[in-house]
Amino acid sequence: MTPKQPKGTGQPDLDERITGALVGAAVGDALGGPVEGYSPDQISERHGGLVHGVVGPWHGDAWRTARPLAPYHKGDGHVTDDTLMTHALVRVYDRVRDHLDAYAIAEHLVPDLMTNPRWIPELEAEALPLHRLFLAEKWLVARLAYGHADPREAGTGNIVNCGAAMYMAPVGLVNAADPRAAYAEALDIAGAHQSSYGREAAGVFAAAVAAATAPDATADSVVAACLALAKDGTREAIEKVCEVARRHSDFASALGPLRAAVEPYDTVGPDYRAPSLGARRPSRLHAIEELPVALGMLVISGGDYRHAVLGSVNYGRDCDSIATMAGALAGALGSPVPEEWAKPVAEASRLDLWQPARTLAQVTREVFALDRGRRHAHELAFAALGGTPEPGDGSRSDQGGVRCSD
Repeated sequence: MTPKQPKGTGQPDLDERITGALVGAAVGDALGGPVEGYSPDQISERHGGLVHGVVGPWHGDAWRTARPLAPYHKGDGHVTDDTLMTHALVRVYDRVRDHLDAYAIAEHLVPDLMTNPRWIPELEAEALPLHRLFLAEKWLVARLAYGHADPREAGTGNIVNCGAAMYMAPVGLVNAADPRAAYAEALDIAGAHQSSYGREAAGVFAAAVAAATAPDATADSVVAACLALAKDGTREAIEKVCEVARRHSDFASALGPLRAAVEPYDTVGPDYRAPSLGARRPSRLHAIEELPVALGMLVISGGDYRHAVLGSVNYGRDCDSIATMAGALAGALGSPVPEEWAKPVAEASRLDLWQPARTLAQVTREVFALDRGRRHAHELAFAALGGTPEPGDGSRSDQGGVRCSD
């Protein structure tokens, strides 16, 4: 996929950035899935070195029965629940065709997960998406469909993890080039799913994607946007990890240092498959591991898709979600998603990875038009209240404001 250059700008256009982000997220997800949960040393031993693309299941042909992954066919280009949830959120935007909130999750996302069978690549069968979701994502159904909880507060009580953050790229894209708006919308949406630093990560990741779509955006400008909005342990973890990342130009040398930088904020602990006693509990001091590391890989790569995603994959641990986030960010920056990865992933997963992007690009333009109308109505109302200073009165530049007659 070669980014399209709008005339006279030398920049990828909105459609290409949305496509890069969503296809990039799915491809990163598929590459990270087969090595999820393992350490860099274990990955290197299993694959005879670094992973450089699509690989098969960790246990080979025994994937159907080998624990702890059975019955999921992770590998061979299959996307995981990160992509399934991302595409589900795009479908909600397609129905609502406006900004979303926690109530939209209850009214549209949850029924979609519960009632509409879809092809599930890791199960190699058509099934309800609900049957593939991790327990922390099944919480949405338990709390909203069965518990009738207030959608804005339903995430309280769930384990704190990256479950909400992993599918928030569409929120950043609908709020393209407006990180603050993306952050606020994602925080509202994620209230139905997560609390504490899991919810915060959802807001910051959406903001990062929005920042990556801006003209002339770079890896450093994306990180700066995140630091301007992130709170508590999430902000500190991003800052510390990216400080370390800037000392490296190759991900292979950074795998250990990045883990060391994020470890004080991570509650899961050193053994990913045997979380510590304090794992995934609310805290203002901690952060999910996935987002800071994804941003770190973006910095190391300078925004290059291939480098950012391969670094995320070889990092191990929850590397499908890390690669999902890094892939979305690099794709939104305009770095091409390698065709030799995208095409096999689409074919193996039996998914049109490009259709959600086409849908979301159309919705994004419609939402922008609605926002512009709402802003104009507000300007008129504010002016009628006498709140708009007259041009030339010294309160603002004549060229910097928007007059109500515009």
